[in-house]
Amino acid sequence: MVLTGLAGRMSKAALFALALGAAAMSLPQAGVAQVTAFKQAVAETGARDDAIAKFYRQQDFEGIWTGGDDLHRQRRSALLDALRRAGDHGLPVARYDADKLERQMAAVHSPRDLGQLEVEMTRVYLMYARDLQSGALVPSKVVSAIKREVSYTDRAELLRGFVQGPPASYLRNLAPRTIEYGALMKQKLMLQEQLARGGWGTTVNATSLKPGSSGPGVISLRNRLMRMGYLPRSNARTYDAGLTAAVSAFQKAHGLEQDGVAGAGTIAQINEGIESRLKPVLVAMERERWLNHERGARHILVNIPDFTAKIIDNGRITFETRSVVGATREDRPTPEFSDVMSHMVINPSWYVPRSIIVNEYLPALRSNPNAVRHIDVVDRRGRTVNRASANFGRYTARNFPYSMRQPPSRSNALGLVKFMFPNKYNIYLHDTPSKSLFSREVRAFSHGCVRLNDPFDFAYTLLAKQESDPEAFFQRQLRTGRESRVNLETGVPVHLIYRTAYTDARGNLNFRRDIYGRDAQIWDALQKAGVALTGVQG
Repeated sequence: MVLTGLAGRMSKAALFALALGAAAMSLPQAGVAQVTAFKQAVAETGARDDAIAKFYRQQDFEGIWTGGDDLHRQRRSALLDALRRAGDHGLPVARYDADKLERQMAAVHSPRDLGQLEVEMTRVYLMYARDLQSGALVPSKVVSAIKREVSYTDRAELLRGFVQGPPASYLRNLAPRTIEYGALMKQKLMLQEQLARGGWGTTVNATSLKPGSSGPGVISLRNRLMRMGYLPRSNARTYDAGLTAAVSAFQKAHGLEQDGVAGAGTIAQINEGIESRLKPVLVAMERERWLNHERGARHILVNIPDFTAKIIDNGRITFETRSVVGATREDRPTPEFSDVMSHMVINPSWYVPRSIIVNEYLPALRSNPNAVRHIDVVDRRGRTVNRASANFGRYTARNFPYSMRQPPSRSNALGLVKFMFPNKYNIYLHDTPSKSLFSREVRAFSHGCVRLNDPFDFAYTLLAKQESDPEAFFQRQLRTGRESRVNLETGVPVHLIYRTAYTDARGNLNFRRDIYGRDAQIWDALQKAGVALTGVQG
């Protein structure tokens, strides 16, 4: 038989494709009844899914996968190859089950079988295409604080696009085309290769090491940093300048204080295994799929666990500052979402959120009407309430009738400027009088909003697009001491993201603490969906 003779020179997928093509080619020779049986099977099987049923109705139930011509063979081959490589993208390979598809191909004995296979291939393709393009998980179902609205391509468009384009390239282009996604994928594959070669070697058995030290701990530290790529090949047996620089580089890449000393915290991070580093990389790839849409030629990127806010113009960071984000208490973590910054307010008033009023300030007012004197108690008409005549003791969190407002000042909780992208979560970026917090390694202290270390320079960078002298313009408004709104002539998209693994401008990996535990939850969900650290699932 021809298939047997070719077996030694063809892949399994190619052999199945050849056999399938032979089966498909026999249909016209078998007559109208056979064609009708195929189309009837497509119609019946496809009826379980509205999008699939509509697609096949529109093309009179003709197949796109199971024909005997070259185009159909290319589509089959491209799909099977993509499904086999789904693990490269950190997707759940078993969800698409290429082996099952191939078994179904081999079991085709009738036009009806062929019609059922046709629809099954479409079903699997649509599942894979959506997962690759927009993520295998629905973020809000995994972590409620992820408010991000994922963009999903209409399934009918996914089918039309596939049949109209070159199959293999169309499937490749479904993945995010961002530099970050490509860099994460490259680093993921490198980590997996290193894992297969035995990892990073012996862990460092020491509580603390510093420049000038020697002994077995220094040797294992040297060897481990070499295998990680932070230290060029070295035979040094003491903690020399080269090792100090390597430790400092490691600390920078992991959000640690860069003192070049391998203290307990640094050694703990160095001793983390490849498996624990692969997890946030896989999570970051999934998160990148959730954000697989145009982000804006100019946009603001706030990476919550990195404690930074950046202005990005045409892919280049044009401004960066440290940030303070929401505290880890249950009601304070900063949510993840995207919106558009429309204006800034110079010399802002702080309108105290209701939750802070009733949970923090009302108990103090009940005990002492003159508590928190720096904040005005305001009635529904905006008038300041005379505290001496108010009986705060009669009110509860449910019936407290007043608002609270802190007037503009240097001691205002919002500092001297806030940046607004109006949203239902009442989150914005702002200045703060509490400057000391920016020197901390972990900066999760706010009620949810994002505080900026360099808010004035942030404002100047934003205003440079519309003011010839942005600094002078800003300072004129500031000197008045009055609250003033300054509209941005062009809105700037703001993306509040959460990445504990990300790459720098050179494509090298950086890691940060999972301060809210969100990535751990996402990894758990990915693992339950079938994602494996090695990319291969049994």
